[in-house]
Amino acid sequence: MQYRQLGRTGYTVSEIGFGAWGVGGAMWQGGEDAASLSALATAFDLGVTFVDSALAYGDGHSERLVARAVARRGERIVIATKIPPDNRIWPAPVGVPLARTFPADSVRRCAETSAANLGRPVDLLQFHVWRDEWLRDDEWKKVERALASLITEGTVRHVGISVNDHDPDSAIEAVRHCDLVSCVQVIYNIFDRTPERNLLPACVERGVGVIARVPFDEGGLTGAIRPGVTFPPGDWRHRYFQGERPAEVAARV
Repeated sequence: MQYRQLGRTGYTVSEIGFGAWGVGGAMWQGGEDAASLSALATAFDLGVTFVDSALAYGDGHSERLVARAVARRGERIVIATKIPPDNRIWPAPVGVPLARTFPADSVRRCAETSAANLGRPVDLLQFHVWRDEWLRDDEWKKVERALASLITEGTVRHVGISVNDHDPDSAIEAVRHCDLVSCVQVIYNIFDRTPERNLLPACVERGVGVIARVPFDEGGLTGAIRPGVTFPPGDWRHRYFQGERPAEVAARV
C-alpha cells in the first residue's frame, strides 16, 4: 500500500480507500452485515486507512457499520462522510437555492447525526452534491457559520465537496476561492477523465485533496456487468443497468 497526504486535512491516508455505499444496504441489495464487516477488516489488514461513507447510505447504516469495523482496530482510520441534500435530489440541478438543498440547520443536524453514528468526530464532512452558484447565495454565510461552529465544537474536523456526477467544473469556484474546502470527491476513471482539464490543475494549485470516486465505473470495469445481468427491483443498479446498458458496458470494457 502507498500513502499520501489528503489535501489540506493533514491526514496521511492510503491511496486506495474503501467506498462504503454498498455496505449501507437499501440501494444495494444482496449484501449482509457480516460480509461487509469482513470486507472492511480485510481492507484494513491490507493497509487501507481511508473509508468514505454518507448519511444517506442506508439512512446511517453504513456509518454505523463502519464505526463497528473501525472500533476493532488499533490503527488510525480516517472516515469521510456526507450531508444529504435536504430536498433529496442527486445531482443538484441548476437554479435551486441553497436553502432548499443545504439549509444551515440541516447541515448541523446531519453533521451531529453522522458523528453520533460514527461514535467520534467526523474527519471529513462533505456536501453530497454541489453547485458553485451557492457561494453567492445569502444562505451560504449561515452555512459557513454553522460549519465553523461544528469545527470549533469538535463535531467536525474538515470540510469537503462531493462534486456533481460528470460535472467536475461545477466545483471549480469553490476550489479556487473557498478556504473551507479541504478536499473534493469527483467521478474519475478511464471512461471519464474530464477532471484532468480544469478541476485537477485547480486542486494542485490550491493544495486541495482529490478523492476519485466511481473508479470502476459502478462495477463495469470489474467485468461483472455482462449481457443478461439483472438486479432486484429495489437495487439502484436495476435502473442504472437496464435494457441494453449491460451489453454496451461489457463491449466498451
